[in-house]
Amino acid sequence: MQILITGGTGLIGSALVRLWQAEHKLLILSRTGRKSANSNIHYINALSEADFNTIDVVVNLAGEPIAKRRWSEKQKDLICQSRWQLTEQLSQLISQATTPPKLLISGSATGFYGRQGNTEITENYDAFFPEFTHDICAKWENLAMRASSEKTRVALLRTGIVLAEDGGALAKMLPPFKMALGGVMGDGTQYMSWIHLDDMVNLIDFIMQNDEISGPVNAVSPRPVTNKVFTAELAKRLKRPAVLPMPAFMATLLFGEMADILLYGQRVVPQKLLKAGFTFRYPQLSQALAALTL
Repeated sequence: MQILITGGTGLIGSALVRLWQAEHKLLILSRTGRKSANSNIHYINALSEADFNTIDVVVNLAGEPIAKRRWSEKQKDLICQSRWQLTEQLSQLISQATTPPKLLISGSATGFYGRQGNTEITENYDAFFPEFTHDICAKWENLAMRASSEKTRVALLRTGIVLAEDGGALAKMLPPFKMALGGVMGDGTQYMSWIHLDDMVNLIDFIMQNDEISGPVNAVSPRPVTNKVFTAELAKRLKRPAVLPMPAFMATLLFGEMADILLYGQRVVPQKLLKAGFTFRYPQLSQALAALTL
């Protein structure tokens, strides 16, 4: 198939390229003038270079990292617009095509649900908490759904914390933990919905091959854990103590509004994927951490 990937040089996108490069023709949207020696990989600088009548699948992962820096008003606007503008453009191009892509897989996040307690949250959960992360994802998803038609299926990836050894959230967590400066955030009871990078790319491939999957998809492990458990498991994996908690007020002083994503969470479960028969390679956090070179 011919697959267009936006965000193809990011953590998930790069892993998808590695998975698909031998089997599929890949168009990768990149702001830099990259080239590849692999004849199956072609980089483009603008969507206008792509013929949406010949593309089979679009995977839309582009966007300013949400935890890259403190949430100033300028940074919040960049986080939003980097997702919204490109997704709107993709939906327009797909809708205008005579023979449009059969599938759009578009990014979102578990932040769609906003801060929650210990209730298990499936894709049908609609009692979201209205805050910045929900606002980002709600409009992002709505723009992607504009591409939906009898010709084009749309799936929305409500992604949790992606665990990988060469980037993502774990890369930010590791330095203090390795120096024995890690600890529980806030009261530690907030749930963390996570997924190993291998499972993340495999579920995207699974969605591509299963026509019955559409709409929101919780892209998380079936075993979310509290921050206390996550902290203990990571410390155990690194063989380091984790006895320096960060109180909520300190997190807020350091990170401002962005501290909310550390102090509040959601207990999200991948009901739609499990019902469709997807098998997680790393359903347990201890398994996922053991499989990473940290």
